[in-house]
Amino acid sequence: MNFYAIRAIYLFELARTWRTLLQSIATPVISTSLYFVVFGAAIGSRMEAMHGISYGAFIVPGLIMMALLSESISNASFGIYMPRYSGTIYEVLSAPVSYLEIVIGYVGAAATKSLILGLIILITARLFVDFEIAHPFWMAFFLVLTAITFCLFGFIIGIWADGWEKLQIVPALIVTPLAFLGGSFYSIEMLPPLWQKITLFNPAVYLISGFRWSFYGVSDVNVAVSLGMTLGFLVLCLVLIGWIFRTGYRLKN
Repeated sequence: MNFYAIRAIYLFELARTWRTLLQSIATPVISTSLYFVVFGAAIGSRMEAMHGISYGAFIVPGLIMMALLSESISNASFGIYMPRYSGTIYEVLSAPVSYLEIVIGYVGAAATKSLILGLIILITARLFVDFEIAHPFWMAFFLVLTAITFCLFGFIIGIWADGWEKLQIVPALIVTPLAFLGGSFYSIEMLPPLWQKITLFNPAVYLISGFRWSFYGVSDVNVAVSLGMTLGFLVLCLVLIGWIFRTGYRLKN
């Protein structure tokens, strides 16, 4: 394992965060804080408790997960797309660096940025609402697992996209709506029976439900199922990335 190469890619990608601090960190934190102000403080005070949890506290895991999903995909897709766009990807591919080391460097940096953002939002949420974390270890585990999984997914999108427009299609038109409809602001038990069954086809439900369980010990679906679905998607992303590097899909042309 070439740790020097991994470190070089990792630090180079991480350095971009500090050069674009306003866009990378400040903007998503401010946007999420507005949700806490509107839904947590203003509307939440007039909402009934869900599963014995105040509405403002109930939406904290959903908002953190929603920000984590979009930022993980954006960070990883932009990180690999820029070398392709500028042509420097050929220098990386021709260097004595394995495909695994390339993925670890790019995905590791993107996941680190996403985790920093998630922790900042978690701390910021404490300024607006009171909440407890029932299972700190599982909360951290779900946070890390989700960040890595969707950074891998973003890495795939960054290779698949052949233009700036395609780079934004999946996060804006697919992931964000799924996160909104995945129980970020409500429990799926509030839905009619038919829609509860339909909602179970939304992968965001399992992510948000499992993460909420780590906070309050309550979930819309079994936590083992949530964990299994996330791990399954992680394996699928790894398989796709392996195929991309074996075939050179959109990397060697």
